Amino acid sequence: MRLIFCMTAAIGLLFLTSLSAAPRPAELKIGQLELGYPCPAIPFYHLRAQLQLPNPSVIEVEVAVNGKVLRFTDLQRETETEDINRPSITHRPPSGAGLSQDNTVYSNPFVTGWVRWQPGDHYQIKITVRMKKGVQNANDDVMLSATKIVTAPTDAQVFDTAWKSYKSVVVSETAGVDRSGEPVKVLLPFYPDEVKDLKREIRVMAIDPKTHILSEVPSQVYDVQRYMKEDDLSPDKNGKPTRQMPIWLPTVTAQVAFLADVPARSSRVYLIYYNNESAVAKMYSTDLRVQGEAPGLQIDNSMFTADLNPNSGHLDQITLKTKPNVPLFHRMETNGAIHWNPEIYTPPLPWTHTSDWNPPDHIQSIIGPVISFSDVYGHLKEIPQVDASVRYEFYPGKPYFISSSSLRINETVQCLALRNAEIVFKRELFSHAAWYDVIRDSVVVYDVAKMADLMDIKMEADVPWISFFDETTGIGFAGIQLSYANAGLESAPRLLNPYFYITAGPWIYWARALSLSFLASNMQQMIPAMKGNFFSEKWAYLVYETDKGDKPYAPVIAWMKKLTHPLRVELSEEVDDRVSRTVTELLIDKGKSGWENRETGNHHIKK
Repeated sequence: MRLIFCMTAAIGLLFLTSLSAAPRPAELKIGQLELGYPCPAIPFYHLRAQLQLPNPSVIEVEVAVNGKVLRFTDLQRETETEDINRPSITHRPPSGAGLSQDNTVYSNPFVTGWVRWQPGDHYQIKITVRMKKGVQNANDDVMLSATKIVTAPTDAQVFDTAWKSYKSVVVSETAGVDRSGEPVKVLLPFYPDEVKDLKREIRVMAIDPKTHILSEVPSQVYDVQRYMKEDDLSPDKNGKPTRQMPIWLPTVTAQVAFLADVPARSSRVYLIYYNNESAVAKMYSTDLRVQGEAPGLQIDNSMFTADLNPNSGHLDQITLKTKPNVPLFHRMETNGAIHWNPEIYTPPLPWTHTSDWNPPDHIQSIIGPVISFSDVYGHLKEIPQVDASVRYEFYPGKPYFISSSSLRINETVQCLALRNAEIVFKRELFSHAAWYDVIRDSVVVYDVAKMADLMDIKMEADVPWISFFDETTGIGFAGIQLSYANAGLESAPRLLNPYFYITAGPWIYWARALSLSFLASNMQQMIPAMKGNFFSEKWAYLVYETDKGDKPYAPVIAWMKKLTHPLRVELSEEVDDRVSRTVTELLIDKGKSGWENRETGNHHIKK
C-alpha cells in the first residue's frame, strides 16, 4: 500500500510539474495610453497607445473605441520619434492601406487614432493585433487583444458637438517672421450629406498649443462647387459585375479662407468645423470694405484705399491712409489706369491692353471679410485670337494686394509687342526708382526725375522686386514678384530677348517685355506669338511710407521676405466609414499596376 501511495504521489508531482512548466499563452498588453489634444504632429483629437507585444512580429492592428472600430489609425515603431510641434513626415492614406505590404517587425509600437472625445468621459479601448510571420495572412497567425479604460482630459473644453465633423489644418511659418492676421486659403472636400449650407455652417477655431483652448477666427467660404454624379456599378453587357466598390463618390468642394496668427518658425493647428444644418450664419467684422459696382469697385482697409477703373476694372488710383492728400494715379494716356496689361500690338490693329476693356467680356467679384476678389477676363479688345485675365485679391489690415494676370494665344498672331506687369504713374509723383539687380547683386537706386524722355532702364526679367518712391512725399509703390511663367501647348514660347525695364515720358512706368521688337534696334520686325502659348504673372503690389534711413525702400525688403515665404498649409481629415477598404484603379489599355504578385523581403524575420 505504501508503494502504491508513493507511486501515486510521484505521478501527481510529475503532473503538477508538467503543468507549471507548460508555456504561458501569448499576451498583448497596452502600456502608455492617453487621449490627447491636437498638436501639429497629430492635428486632431486622438488616442495614443503603446503596445507591448509578447515577441517581435509583423503585425496588423485594429483599434475600437466603445465598440466602434476606428478607420483612421497610424502605427509607428517605438524608435520613431518626431517633433510634436511640427507636422508629421509620415502618412499612410486609405488608398495606401488598401495596397500596403508592411513587412516591418514591431516590438513595442505606438498606435494613434482619430477620436473625438469629450472632456471627462470614459472610453473603453480595445486593441486587436494579428501576429504574423510575413506580409500575407496565414492560418497559423495569432490573434491577440487587450482592453483598457481611459478617461478624457478636462483641462480645456472642446467645440460644440452640434457641429458633427471637423477637418484639421496645420499652418507653418518658414521665414522667421511673426505673422499676425495672415490670410490663409485652403480647398476642402465634403460629402453632400454632410453640408447643407457651407457659408452658414463653417467655423474656424485656433487651438492654443499650451492651454488647448479654442478661439474662433474670422473666416470666409467661397467658390462652392458640387459634383453629384455617382459611379455606375451596374453589370457589364455579359452580366458580370464591373466592380464591387465605387471609384468615386459625389463631392462638394469649397475654398475656405481665414486669418492666422503664427509665430516665427513655428506651426499652429486650426480646426474647421462643419456638418451642422442648424447653424446660424456668422458675420465677421474686419477693416476690409468694398463699395461700388463691379468692375469699378472701391476697396478700403486700414492701410489704403484702392479705386478700380469703372470701364476696365484695373487699378486706377491708390491712396495710402497715412498720406490721404497724395493719391497715386496716372491718367496721362488712353485709358489712364495705373495697371495696364497683359497686352499685345499686332499691326495693323491698334495697340491693345486689358486696361482698354470697356467693359470686359466677363466680370465677377467676391466680397468678404477675409478676402475680396475682383476678376475680369475675355478677348483682348478687337483681337479675338488672344484671351487675357486680371485678378486682384485684397485683405484686411495689409498694405498690399495680390495681382494675377494671364495671357493665352488661341491662334498665332504676328506682333511688335507682347508685354505684361506694366505699372504706370504720372511722372511727377516719384523722384526715384529702386530694384534688386541680380547681376550686380545689389540694390540699384536711380534718380528717375533726371531721366531723359523715352530712355529705358533695363533689368532681368525675374527681378525680385521694383519700387518707385518720392523723397518729398515719403510715399512708395512697389511690385514684389511672386511668380512668372511662360509655357506652350502646341508650340514652345518664342520670346525675343525678354527683360524688365523702366521708361519715362509724361508718365513713368515699369513693364515686362516678353517679346518687344518695338523697342529693339529693328523696331518694325514682326515676331509671332504662337498658338497655345500661355503667359502668367503673380505680383504683390505694396503702397508704403519710405524709411527714414539710408534705405528708403527698406519696407519693401521686409514685406518681400513675408510674401515670398507664405504660410505653409497642410490638411488632415478623418477617414469616413464609407471609404472603401480596397483600391480599384482604371488603368489605360488594361495595363499593369506594378503591384501584381509583389513580394518584399525587406526587414524579413530570420528563422
